[in-house]
Amino acid sequence: MKSLLAVAALLALGLGSGAQALSVGDAAPDFTGTDVAGKPFALSGLRGRVVLLNFWATWCAPCREEMPVFSTWQQTYGARGLSIVGVSMDDGLGAVRRLLAQNPVSYPVIMGDARLGERFGGVLGLPLSYLLDGQGRVVARYQGEGSLAAIESRLQSLVADLHH
Repeated sequence: MKSLLAVAALLALGLGSGAQALSVGDAAPDFTGTDVAGKPFALSGLRGRVVLLNFWATWCAPCREEMPVFSTWQQTYGARGLSIVGVSMDDGLGAVRRLLAQNPVSYPVIMGDARLGERFGGVLGLPLSYLLDGQGRVVARYQGEGSLAAIESRLQSLVADLHH
């Protein structure tokens, strides 16, 4: 029921107002801000790296299950060119900070909003992840509970391609 209410809330915010989801080959829109730790962030600052951009929320159980896996991937593949970025679609910073205090991650978390979601074609279900190549182009989009093994396999291939 909470998931249905969340989807209804996202629709009410206009996140599903007809924007086209990013497709494979599209350039991901740049955005800037500060992460929840107060450090400046710019997506364009990650050019040359493979990026897993993960839209999530504290109330999303599958999102919370992915986070420790993503954190491990950041530790494993970060030195080889992977950058994972979490984009919380929560309404407030408090719940995000509480979750991260209990379950720290090894990657930056940015607060998202309706406008940012719209720039990525709308965020109608969580988790939603985009895998970006070194030029910032979408190479894969993962909506909902996906196969973590498939995502990892794809990002391993992309990271390997950075070094060829």
